[in-house]
Amino acid sequence: MGGFSLELNEDQVALREWVHGFAKDVIRPAAAEWDEREETPWPVIREAAKIGLYGFEALATWFSDPIGLSLPIATEELFWGDAGIALALMGTGLAAAGIFASGEPEQLAEWVPECFGTEDDPKLAAFCASEPQAGSDVAGYRTRAVYDEATDEWVLNGQKAWATNGGIANVHVVTAVVDPALGSRGQAGFIVPPGTPGLSSPGKIRKHGMRASHTADVFLDDVRVPGRCLLGGREKLEARLARAREGLRAGGQAAMATFETTRPTVGAMAVGVARAAYEYALEYAGDREAFGRKIIEHQSIAFDLVNMRTEIDAARLLVWRAAWMGRNNVPFTAGEGSMSKLKAGEVSVWATERAIHILGGAGYTREHPVERMHRDAKIFTIFEGTSEIQRLVVARAISGLHIK
Repeated sequence: MGGFSLELNEDQVALREWVHGFAKDVIRPAAAEWDEREETPWPVIREAAKIGLYGFEALATWFSDPIGLSLPIATEELFWGDAGIALALMGTGLAAAGIFASGEPEQLAEWVPECFGTEDDPKLAAFCASEPQAGSDVAGYRTRAVYDEATDEWVLNGQKAWATNGGIANVHVVTAVVDPALGSRGQAGFIVPPGTPGLSSPGKIRKHGMRASHTADVFLDDVRVPGRCLLGGREKLEARLARAREGLRAGGQAAMATFETTRPTVGAMAVGVARAAYEYALEYAGDREAFGRKIIEHQSIAFDLVNMRTEIDAARLLVWRAAWMGRNNVPFTAGEGSMSKLKAGEVSVWATERAIHILGGAGYTREHPVERMHRDAKIFTIFEGTSEIQRLVVARAISGLHIK
């Protein structure tokens, strides 16, 4: 058995360099334009699909890394390029993770490729969980799914909010309530195939940051999907509901199962943005002069940069630990997945703010990218569980109590 090592293997190093090259040469030059346009960057998505960076095969390869670090490594580099464009590329992965978390092997084989499309004709997918009155409160979801025995179909009705790629996706993965009496334990995940009648979206929401990524509300009005579109199948659902009704542990519900899979990846996104801001501020401080010397020679600026680097490295290590644990089925006994997302998200907001401060007035303008990075970073303390929810998960894990 080998000793402890933090050295990346050859495949991981090659992956990092490949994705970094794409982020540097393709994403960064396009970042300001697509942030201003607030539109889905289809040319970048097509370019990524063409070289195999966007697609089912890439995601499967990253997931299959036995160490668990390929996905956070690739994610960090993409978000180092630009968060809005990177989320346009990565948003489909959340829907794929939803299928992976709850689906049967046949469902993965059928629907995950449909999420991404082909190299010549790339598609997007959307994971629809949050609702207007229930974001972090997953037990408050109201979207209903009712089974129609006569046609072997599920009928979905409700509204989903803040769905990445909502309405423009080829495949929508929707969390819905099948037994309201069971709260969050009475939920299930459903595939809504392309072109299904009754699914609609009023258009893209205009946002503070991540502007190149499409976010929208999704309405479900008597949306009928075949019985085989219930993730995990009806037999497993009935068994899980029966356990829940008897007061037994029923296992994770659909939305939380997906979030637990993806939180370290969200942490890697946040690290990428924070690192980009730190590197830009470091270079600026080495060039900018004030009071007769480079501003990095002033202790206050140098110490700011030291603190930024230290916090970013600490956040990355927490992300890597959680990713390794998740890949190797090591239980999150202290909420390590949520811990990594909590730390990385807060570091990203703080580090991008410090970068603006180091640049001074210039940092507050759109002539430099740090103001965009700061706008983009804020979402990491909100989506896929706010910082408060992450603290709640960790608090319950370390105390063994149901803290509210």
